[in-house]
Amino acid sequence: MTDPDESDSASVGSEKVLLHGHLNAARDALIWKVEGLTESDRRRPLTPTGTNLIGLVKHMTWIEGWYLCEFFGHERPSLEWESEPDADWGHHSHMYAKPEETSEQLIASYRAATAAADRTIEELDLDATGTHWSGETVSLRAMLLAVLVDTTRHAGHSDIVRELIDGTTGDRDTPSGFYGTNDPEYRSKYLARVRGEIDTPGWWEYIRTRGKRWG
Repeated sequence: MTDPDESDSASVGSEKVLLHGHLNAARDALIWKVEGLTESDRRRPLTPTGTNLIGLVKHMTWIEGWYLCEFFGHERPSLEWESEPDADWGHHSHMYAKPEETSEQLIASYRAATAAADRTIEELDLDATGTHWSGETVSLRAMLLAVLVDTTRHAGHSDIVRELIDGTTGDRDTPSGFYGTNDPEYRSKYLARVRGEIDTPGWWEYIRTRGKRWG
């Protein structure tokens, strides 16, 4: 029988196993959202501030390497863009792919950074301490939580960006339950309901006549 403390599950096990399991799930979501797209779609900025799918992956590569490796004196993959002139000026490219970088290279860098971070997580106790770039003493627990929260936040951003690109929603193993994905009429009615244009009795009647049920 598998020891719960050695399980990869994000539902049972020790505190570290739970945190690590949820982080791995969020990491996978971030990667899944860039799969099956062209290079241009992976780079496409879809907010006024330039949010794009591959940029989110690149940003988290930087965060994983610093928060879960550098702060604890553990080796991390080098990121050459960190020492380029625009980085010195405060305009480094951590949120987008440079023209000479490919998204596949950046995905590989992310995987290398997460592998290095995993070694830190596996080797240290949650109460182990390191030094933040601010000079503050931090625990592995605090940094693991910080990276989990940041990855989850950006995975949520990537959900929206991917939907704007090709309508894909949901998770790798859990397709979205939104009927409107393949039903334009339902989508139109649903959006009207969200805007407050269809009252509750009218919505119930529409659902009844369409026979829409979850599951």
